[in-house]
Amino acid sequence: MSRIAYVNGRYLPHRAASVHIEDRGHQFADGIYEVIAVWKGRPVDLAGHFDRLETGLKELQIPMPMSRPVLAHVLRETVRRNKVTDGIVYLQVNRGKAPRVHTWSPGIKPSMVATARPMPAIRKQVIEDGVKVISVEDIRWKRRDIKTIGLLPNAMAKQKAAEAGCYEVFQVDKDGMVTEAGASNAWIVDQQGRLVTRPLGHEILPGITRATLMDLARANGIEVEERAFSLEEAKQAREAFVSGTTAFVMPVVQIDDAVLGNGKPGSVATRLRALYYDHLNAIPADAWTHVAS
Repeated sequence: MSRIAYVNGRYLPHRAASVHIEDRGHQFADGIYEVIAVWKGRPVDLAGHFDRLETGLKELQIPMPMSRPVLAHVLRETVRRNKVTDGIVYLQVNRGKAPRVHTWSPGIKPSMVATARPMPAIRKQVIEDGVKVISVEDIRWKRRDIKTIGLLPNAMAKQKAAEAGCYEVFQVDKDGMVTEAGASNAWIVDQQGRLVTRPLGHEILPGITRATLMDLARANGIEVEERAFSLEEAKQAREAFVSGTTAFVMPVVQIDDAVLGNGKPGSVATRLRALYYDHLNAIPADAWTHVAS
């Protein structure tokens, strides 16, 4: 089946989908993106993704390309045309086409693309065994809370992980504190049994899965502490895991050369993953249309 992309008002085969060569997203990474999970044909935490999209666009002074209900319709149609049941829908909004100068003038019409595909396969054995991560220096810009398409440092970090035979990275700031992973949020369970993740700020992306997991943890009696933690504390932790749109909850069993606990996924990560699946299975049938305008 030919994959279908939405591009600026048209649904096109991938081979015919393109934006203008002077689109500022292409030339300056001047744009915002979202990756939204689709579970049994329904979007996961759609309102949260739309909130983050609008916040990011506002920070970059890019107008929303359309209203929320229309955007939800476009994404749903993109999912439908690609026959995706369990997968992801990718949305990107660039500032738009303009002559290649660093500044821009008001009134540029944003460009928007959307694609959909099945969820990347993660073998059951990987989840049951847990994964390894390596630590890398966090070299990204200072507004990591904005989900921009300028992902070269993340891509370089993920490539280092792949070359080391690891699933992810823990990015570490100049003070030796873990910020987040390469494409997900980082968590530990400390020696007191508390679930710990870095607080929101300019240093990390406000993960939508992160927010859901915090709500699920607190609702089920798991103590959550939002604070920075060091790489060394992570290596001494009872458990660690990463979370994100495609990873859900992925247990980490080794950081660099340090094996955590008994080298197997811990009970907190395992429980949270099960709670997250319950959350997915409770998504209402009207999730595509139940978004605030």
